Amino acid sequence: MVKRVIVWFVLGTFLLVGCGRLGPATTPQPEMLILATTTSTRDSGLLDELVPRFEAQTGIQVKVIAVGTGAALRMGREGNADVLLVPAPTAEEAFMREGHGLERRAVMHNDFVIVGPPDDPADVRGLPAAEAMRRIAQSHALFISRGDDSGTHKKEQELWKAASITPEGAWYQASGQGMGATLQIASEKGAYTLTDRGTFLNMRAVLNLEVLVEGDPVLFNPYHVIVVNPERHPAVNVEGARAFADFLTSPEVQALIGAYGRDRFGEPLFVPDAVPP
Repeated sequence: MVKRVIVWFVLGTFLLVGCGRLGPATTPQPEMLILATTTSTRDSGLLDELVPRFEAQTGIQVKVIAVGTGAALRMGREGNADVLLVPAPTAEEAFMREGHGLERRAVMHNDFVIVGPPDDPADVRGLPAAEAMRRIAQSHALFISRGDDSGTHKKEQELWKAASITPEGAWYQASGQGMGATLQIASEKGAYTLTDRGTFLNMRAVLNLEVLVEGDPVLFNPYHVIVVNPERHPAVNVEGARAFADFLTSPEVQALIGAYGRDRFGEPLFVPDAVPP
């Protein structure tokens, strides 16, 4: 297991003859915090706004590792991250029951949407999510799955199950990549895909895709911050993790989250959940 440690560099030892004093011998590196989160969070651009603010306020440097939700939770289970920001409630609850999380707090939510080519060859516009997935499968319209055990992939699997569909065949392709790359592939191939709204809005200008299915309650997408449990993983930076959780759930940052994207897209990319709006 590879874990970040605070490294002290020996700069030199100077014996001052006649004074009997030793000069300064070491200089500490800045404190480091490892944040495991999702590619959707990264691709929305929100962390580009929040992380520098946190670093400036605390002096703690944040290393952001953006992976699928499943991989982020595995990093927490292995003690390879200090704090998680993920959107998969069922998997998060299992993580907490197993004792890997010290605390879990609601931060924000957005929603999933089904996007596709503007001409909508499967005719899914405005349908409930499960019915839209069924119609995509029945028409063999091209669908690009992330296929990466992310929260988006988990939600997609839930929708196929609700539609009583086992997706297979040439029409169903897995990108094995993050949300931004998957959207680009779907756009280039004229395909459908499931995405979080935030990432889609952030990339909409460069995509030939439209939101076709939205507003179904099953598409709700909540995010939580989880502090990894130091009793299970003693090397974690629990003080830094708690500081980051406090930062995300503070009224000031919740207001920033609620406003993020409104100036560019006419609507926020996320809705804050830690404090009343």
